[in-house]
Amino acid sequence: MNDEQLQAAQQAMVDWLRHPQELGKEPAKVECTGEFELHGLHYYIFRYKKSFFSRWMLGVCGGYDGDELTHCGHVFSEMEPYDEAIAKDRCIAMVERIRAYWMNQASGRDEAVSDPVEAVEETKSVPEPHVPQETPSEYEETTAADQNVFLGFTLLSEAHWDRAQLVSDLQNDWGLTVKQEESSRVDLLCFSGTSKIFISLMPVPIPSQEAELNAENNYMWKGAVEAVRAHKAHLTVAVLDQESDPKDSGQLFVKVMACCCKQRGALGIYTGSTVVAPAFYLELAQSMREEQLPILNWIWFQLYRSETGLCCYTDGMRQFGKEEMEILDADGKPAEVRDLLVRFASYVLENDVELRNGDTIGFSKDDRHTITSSEGVGQTGTTLKISYHAV
Repeated sequence: MNDEQLQAAQQAMVDWLRHPQELGKEPAKVECTGEFELHGLHYYIFRYKKSFFSRWMLGVCGGYDGDELTHCGHVFSEMEPYDEAIAKDRCIAMVERIRAYWMNQASGRDEAVSDPVEAVEETKSVPEPHVPQETPSEYEETTAADQNVFLGFTLLSEAHWDRAQLVSDLQNDWGLTVKQEESSRVDLLCFSGTSKIFISLMPVPIPSQEAELNAENNYMWKGAVEAVRAHKAHLTVAVLDQESDPKDSGQLFVKVMACCCKQRGALGIYTGSTVVAPAFYLELAQSMREEQLPILNWIWFQLYRSETGLCCYTDGMRQFGKEEMEILDADGKPAEVRDLLVRFASYVLENDVELRNGDTIGFSKDDRHTITSSEGVGQTGTTLKISYHAV
């Protein structure tokens, strides 16, 4: 491997991703995972992350003629998950489609596609990020943007579940009597009030090692990845509601998932951007018995270290129509930083508060923390940055 050429390729990949029409900023991590020859030119395979705890994505850069440090313009990424088993094949496919596009443009052929991105899109063969294809089609017509949809997965050690036990647990544990209906596409379709509950057994692991990758985010469960790697099947659980407050349908979702935790062979509960242990999820759900919102079932509080301090962001606030929150570069202990953000998120959800750029938040007259709305650092999209120290 030509180290100087590799460094040039990696910088070219970063520069491409930084463009406003692509990633929009420099990736948090980027690594070369391989190289290949194609049409007499040399190419480099990269994987990168938008933020420290987001999934690895695939990119390619080349081609290079001999030891030249200038590439021919084949720098691209579909923003698709990185899969080592097919990374080279996907990169070759991207390069071939880009070459075909420019060759067609040069020859002026009518059938030439109008955009190289569209050209690459036509040959996608890897699974999309796991908002899974097995999502029950019964609710495809009712997933409008103004409706509540909660989706999660129970990872199982074998392709088996006890439907009768789950219905019984809903009644015995939470006093929920559900009305069941026959369905040809899902294993259980039932109703509770205005909410629809869909549960379907998928006799395969979640594809593309997505569950394992997200289990890496769980800094509180040391054996998360190993436990998740053992799953052979999963239950897809969805709760939909056209009328209820998201907090009401969200509580119903947690109750259903808590009952799924009691299924034989349950290895993990995958919601949002992480996987938690079934016993832990079940314990957190008990907060509802004391008429508290299950904040820690709904929201994941991700910790990570930057060069200048400790950071924490929420994942799950947007499900309730709220902005995600971040604390950046704090000088406190991990538990202190996380607990402060938990208090802020709880306050917003419990009181249905709308925070805006320039506001302050606190719990006493002398405890006021500044709020800034801007592009996320650890989290994607626009987030609310809350100062760690009071002003």
